[in-house]
Amino acid sequence: QVQLVESGGGSVQAGGSLRLSCSCASSGFTDSCYYMAWFRQAPNKEREGVAAYVDDGEQMVADAVKGRFKISKDIGQKTLHLHMNNILPEDTATYYCAAGTWVNRARMLRANQWDHWGQGTQVTVSS
Repeated sequence: QVQLVESGGGSVQAGGSLRLSCSCASSGFTDSCYYMAWFRQAPNKEREGVAAYVDDGEQMVADAVKGRFKISKDIGQKTLHLHMNNILPEDTATYYCAAGTWVNRARMLRANQWDHWGQGTQVTVSS
């Protein structure tokens, strides 16, 4: 069983910064927090991958946020962070954390690759 809890969302003005966090807890013999990622979903749009992190250090960041957002992880605490800088109005969405024991690394930004999801945290950007 895997539990993901996101925090850090809120309202911010364009150009501002936020840090989202996601704590992962898993039971069992396998580490279901080894692969983790951030996705977002705006109203009437499909869920899109933002950034992914593997505990061996590999990362993947979507072109839409590259240079503005950074992903990091406290591996010991199993907590994933998304550092959002120079936030734009189009970044407004519900942000979801995802986790898995194994994910195809070439497809880490595809939502259908992930088994476990958090409840989401809202980010609203005003211009």
